[in-house]
Amino acid sequence: MTAASQPTPSFHEAGLGDVPIRELGLTFAGTALEPILDDFRAELAAAGVVRVRPRFYLSTEWGVPFETVAVAIPLYLVRPDLADLHADRTGLVEGIDRDDILRYLRHEMGHVVNYAYRLYDRPDWVNTFGSITQPYLEEYRPEPWSTRFVRHLPGWYAQKHPDEDWAETFAVWMTPGHDWRAEYAAWPQALAKLQACDAIMREIRDREPIVTDDELDEDVSEIDYSLEEYYEEAAAEVTEPDLPAGVDGALRATFAELSRADATRPASALLRGHARTLARCVFTWTGHFPESTMALVRHLAERADQLGLVVAERDEARALIALTSLVASLAMSFVHRGRYTP
Repeated sequence: MTAASQPTPSFHEAGLGDVPIRELGLTFAGTALEPILDDFRAELAAAGVVRVRPRFYLSTEWGVPFETVAVAIPLYLVRPDLADLHADRTGLVEGIDRDDILRYLRHEMGHVVNYAYRLYDRPDWVNTFGSITQPYLEEYRPEPWSTRFVRHLPGWYAQKHPDEDWAETFAVWMTPGHDWRAEYAAWPQALAKLQACDAIMREIRDREPIVTDDELDEDVSEIDYSLEEYYEEAAAEVTEPDLPAGVDGALRATFAELSRADATRPASALLRGHARTLARCVFTWTGHFPESTMALVRHLAERADQLGLVVAERDEARALIALTSLVASLAMSFVHRGRYTP
């Protein structure tokens, strides 16, 4: 293999953890994101959203700066090794493949349209979705399966804030081939929001946007801290779980039922090996944040080690189902009460 054909070293192999992000040379050019953005622009044209022209850029997370038409896309989506790193550190990659990336783009475009036309100032928008001046809380407690909201991104995200409610509704509205009228026929309140979105989009279809500012917020070319510093700061914001005393007993009971003479694999290895999948699935169906689930799984793994719990290979599937149920029940307790303990 010639030097020119050598594969690009991974993030860890290249020792880039302490390099300022702005020096990593991250760009859309030549990545799998380029054709996906082209596909998304075609979706916008098909939906009749042609007057607003979003500007895409790379940053640390998805977002649209308020009163702009600029869409921030997570930098980890331009390199598979960065996506793996992000999953290991946070438990969730927001954009696992083409379809998932398009799902997030549709949501962010909802914010773009909202800001471009200042829809949030319209009385009909406020009456349908609520006031955009409501406090925006990072920790929110969703009501799973509420028929008042559409379901698009994981974690019942429409319930977080009126701005997110609109963005999720817009995303469902513009999804190609999606018969939202049929899907939400039995959810009259969510359907009413979709119908309101449809009416608004028909009304403004041929109007020029009021806001066209595309100023960027934390573009990768300007970020002077490293990825390691970024993840360390994010981890510092996650508090260690305060779990009920009965968790040790639940762990013991799980593996006591599977006790075998040939049980040799540490139960902690089973937990750590499936931490990323647990974090994503639990977030999808409970709204318990992936970072918090990762901390919860780490704690349970440490307790399993201290309790000396092991499992036989033939019982791993049963043990994983039991552990998933345990993690999900703790997550739901936190979502509903704001704590794991009674």
